[in-house]
Amino acid sequence: MNLLFIADPLATFKTYKDSTYAMLVEAARRGHGLNAMLAGDLAWRDGKIIGAVRSVELTGGDPWFAEGATVWRDLADFDAVIMRTDPPFDQAYLYATWLLEMAERQGARVFNRPQSLRDYNEKLAIARFPQFIAPTLVSNDAALIREFLAQHGDIVVKPLNAMGGSGIFRLRPGDANLGAILETVTRNGAETIMAQRYLPEIKDGDKRILIIDGEAVPFCLARIPAEGETRGNLAAGGTGVARPLGARDWEIARALGPTLKDAGLLLVGLDVIGDSLTEVNVTSPTCFQEITQQTGFDVAAMFVDALERQVSGEG
Repeated sequence: MNLLFIADPLATFKTYKDSTYAMLVEAARRGHGLNAMLAGDLAWRDGKIIGAVRSVELTGGDPWFAEGATVWRDLADFDAVIMRTDPPFDQAYLYATWLLEMAERQGARVFNRPQSLRDYNEKLAIARFPQFIAPTLVSNDAALIREFLAQHGDIVVKPLNAMGGSGIFRLRPGDANLGAILETVTRNGAETIMAQRYLPEIKDGDKRILIIDGEAVPFCLARIPAEGETRGNLAAGGTGVARPLGARDWEIARALGPTLKDAGLLLVGLDVIGDSLTEVNVTSPTCFQEITQQTGFDVAAMFVDALERQVSGEG
């Protein structure tokens, strides 16, 4: 296969933990062609969706990659286009999904499906699966959020378009900074946010469950908060501990897997705290390397297997 990865600049990758890097290594091991570009380098010209593409070779040294000259290529020329640009899901990301959807209509095979990248907001998507979620409110109204806090006594609030634990606050009644926090996170009512009942099981980890082509990786990565922290995200200082999926984890994964696959979501990262689904991550799910290093289960191989099935028409 000749693969095109739309990702952040390769020079910024932390190769010891980057999941896109793990995908590249496994694809190269199998002899697939590698190419890369930035989402901002998509263009619509003469009715075609093209990109400023560079071929990529893995060197095994430092730097870890070598790139060819930039060439404008039709996205339909590649066997698969893998969209791995990190959030935030901002206006530029939205434009990229529209252009990628146009490329699909011209024959490109894009993973994850651009329409589903838009439809599955990583926070709001949990509303599709209400049987698995904790009490949740989505609003920009400070009064409603205060009512929700009074009802549940301990909540977290978070933006709808961020990643890595950015912008998450834990709120309790009597917090002297409550008003200021609500003004900040809602931008004085201009920004809609999510509030969820605080889940004390976070102390045991915010579990990342990977779903590949509708099937669960049998191990999750429990991201355990640092001392004094509410957030388990690795970017917020959490520690990742790989564990086998528990009974509830399997229940959630098996219930959601077919729906996610039907939506054209080849790779999804479910976030589960205790027994509750808290997020459905579709933009650039991570934790491949941490799970593989700690368990020996080759997540990247499972992903490339699924990609090969999809391209061959067997998926």
